[in-house]
Amino acid sequence: MRPALRRTLLICLVLLWPIGPGSADDGVRKQAIPWPDSFVTRLEAFALLQTLNADLLSHDSATLTLERWCDTHHIASPARIIAERVKGADKQPTADQLQLLGVSTSDAVRYRRVRLRCGAYVLSEADNWYVPARLTDDMNRLLDTTETSFGRAVQALKFRRRTLSAKLLWLPLPEGWETGAPISDRNPTMLRIPEAVLEHRAVLTLPDGTPFSEVVETYTGDILAFPPPPGP
Repeated sequence: MRPALRRTLLICLVLLWPIGPGSADDGVRKQAIPWPDSFVTRLEAFALLQTLNADLLSHDSATLTLERWCDTHHIASPARIIAERVKGADKQPTADQLQLLGVSTSDAVRYRRVRLRCGAYVLSEADNWYVPARLTDDMNRLLDTTETSFGRAVQALKFRRRTLSAKLLWLPLPEGWETGAPISDRNPTMLRIPEAVLEHRAVLTLPDGTPFSEVVETYTGDILAFPPPPGP
């Protein structure tokens, strides 16, 4: 197919496809921007996932990293991350988490769950356990009463991020693809991108090394909510 015709058909598909993100019963998202299922697009998706993963690992603020990603790939305009709080959610810290944060059972540890949204797309869902006594009153107020993301709320602390684990939850290409391993989940029409594609677990510390937050971030398939790279 000629490149010009391919681009025209892709634009038509984008305009006709539902705009809002969603999820299916089988855990595969209803994609707002369809990607054709081919070896090339799977390789492109894999490269993009690894690029985002490396970007997250090399910066202290996941919020600002997602904001740059949203802007670079024109996912929304303006490219502004909003922390949509999940009200009523509560998870008590485990003994291991208390030890990681350097607190005891008598110390206050708050839990906050948010969906990090850029425009219409939820790019990440984050579980956060933090020690309010190690934040300022203004920071705690922002976290309690607004949709400010955690990273932006505590930015003045000049915190450092130490990654505890990072794992891809979706491999567009199977292990051994480079030696000819078959792709078992091929779809004749559209690449099936799961709801969750990447997970990071990290601890945030003050400049002196004192921990004040543990976060578990699950990045969604909406990080690919833009047309696939154009063909040659």
